[in-house]
Amino acid sequence: MTDEEIIEGCIKKNALAQKALYDKFAKKMMGVCLRYCDSQEEGEDVLQNGFIHVFNKIDSFRATGSLEGWIRKIIVNTALTSLRKAKKLDANVEIDSVESMTEDPNRLGETFAVKELLKIIQSLPTGFRTVFNLHAIEGYSHKEIGDMLGITEGTSKSQYSRAKAYLQKIIPQY
Repeated sequence: MTDEEIIEGCIKKNALAQKALYDKFAKKMMGVCLRYCDSQEEGEDVLQNGFIHVFNKIDSFRATGSLEGWIRKIIVNTALTSLRKAKKLDANVEIDSVESMTEDPNRLGETFAVKELLKIIQSLPTGFRTVFNLHAIEGYSHKEIGDMLGITEGTSKSQYSRAKAYLQKIIPQY
């Protein structure tokens, strides 16, 4: 099935088309979910809720960008909604134990497997992890992140900076 056929089928609530869409994108979107969530189970919940939103909104897809990008945006927003509901984004996290690294801050050490990097990112406090994912991985500006999370642009920059410092401190331990 082509993307166009899958979309048409999903608009018509065709279960085979919905399964085809899910099968095509679920694995990649689970990776997105795990970057925002504390556990596999939480990630699976976000993924399921995200695809429910995808199926409910599929008729609004206008094909001005990629289908994958459109789904990714819904999944990210679903993850952020989940974090807000759990009140994990309410506090501006301060980590006093994060110290400036004396090594080159651009050198993070050896190459890591994807699972190891995911584990390291998941170890970040929720606020750090969310801002880091949105900025470094999803490519949102600090202004956009501030608007999405209801924080100031400066808070977003600060959380991102602290996340990088935390990662620079923890990566050598792996």
